[in-house]
Formats: sequence, C-alpha cells, structure tokens
Amino acid sequence: MQVSTPSAAAFAAAALEVIERVSRNQAEGVARSAMLITEALAAGGIIQAFGTGHSEAFAMEISGRAGGLVPSNKIALRDVVMYGGRPLEVLNGADLERSTESAGLLYELTAPHSADVFVLASNSGVNGCVVELALLAKEKGHRVIGITSAEHTAGVPPKHPSGLRLRDVVDVALDNGAPYGDALLPMAGGGNACGISSITTALLAQQMVAEVIRRIEDAGDVPPVYLSANIPGGDEHNRELEARYVGRIRRTA
Repeated sequence: MQVSTPSAAAFAAAALEVIERVSRNQAEGVARSAMLITEALAAGGIIQAFGTGHSEAFAMEISGRAGGLVPSNKIALRDVVMYGGRPLEVLNGADLERSTESAGLLYELTAPHSADVFVLASNSGVNGCVVELALLAKEKGHRVIGITSAEHTAGVPPKHPSGLRLRDVVDVALDNGAPYGDALLPMAGGGNACGISSITTALLAQQMVAEVIRRIEDAGDVPPVYLSANIPGGDEHNRELEARYVGRIRRTA
C-alpha cells in the first residue's frame, strides 16, 4: 500500500477523528473526574496538576490560565531545583521522570491539604516519578485522576519497581486516545509523524474544567475562574481570587 507524505490537511482530519472518539468514549470518566474535583473544591481543597515531558502542557491547561479554575497548582519536575535545593544538572536527560526518587520531594514541596485532588498526566503512564507521586497521593488519602494513552501504556513495560502503571493506581483513568508511539501519520520512508496526545489531553483538561464550572453554577455558587490578565480589570479580578489560596498555588513563569 502506498503511503502518502504527511500534510496539514491529513493531520487535521486524523486529529479530528481522535478528538471525536475521545470526547465520546471518555464522557463518563470526565463526569466522574469533575465530581471528584468539585467535591475537593467544596471541601476547601485545590487541584494539584502534574505532568512530565510534553505532559506538562496538561498541567498548564489546568493551572493558572484564562478561563480556568483559580484553586489549582502546577507541580513541575524543575520544582526540585527551584524550591528543593537540587542541582540544576538533575534536569538534564530523562532520568528524573523515569526514576522514583524525586516524587517524595515533589509531594513535600507541594505541601498539599488533605482535601486536595491530584490530576496527573503521562502519555506512557509508566515512568517512575508520576506513578510514585500517584502512590504517595493515594497513601495520604487524596483522590487521584490519571490521563494516559491506553494503547501506549499497555504496550510498554512499567518502570516503577512495583510493576504498576498510572492507570492501576488512580481513582479515575482517562484515555487520551493517542496511538502507540503518539504520532498519527505514517511516512513514506517508515515511521509516523505528528503527535496527538497534547491536543487530546488538553481537550480532557478543558472538558473537566467545564463540567466542574457547570456543577458549581448548578449549586447556585460562583465558580472561581480566571480572567485573562491581558484585558482591563483582569489582574485585579485574579488577585482577589488568588488571595483565597495564598501559599497554596504557585504562579511562577
């Protein structure tokens, strides 16, 4: 069979197909996730969002952006350097996300309240740091939501010494619909191009946010939602809401 060269139109068509499938197949999981998040916020908790590698984009979708929920905190691997005193060199390469040894420090630096809910993204769902953080959060009594590629995580061995994958640990497991290897479009010379996981994981993030806002409004309350900082009054609006969670949410560059 002849394979055509990837193109903008081909990716758009393939991506839309995956988006529609994820939106349809993950609706129940999104609703369950939104329920857990809404319950956490009502109990005084916040969202603790974490992703390594390109999955950090997911944490950025959840935390600190216009139209998103203010009670949200982005955990990042670089926190171990910025706040934890580790040398800059530990950020070189993939060892930090593949091993378990930094998860405990990340949890300690986050200093979560008991009501906080953890939302963790990892396309492979097997790296040691994200699995260990999920295990720690569960051990401490937090609810945990995980987003992975079901196809990819089933096709690779776990790196956590327990033999567990992220989907094995969480309260709700969402599938971002990405294929094994993430890339969608076959190339004429072999291999695939154009990853999809960042797009569908962002979709799931915003669907969860939308469902949480709907639930809060249905209860007759006003959701704590960011305005864009780049519109008049945005900074003032956001600072007033952030003051409710001082010391619990980081908004570093």
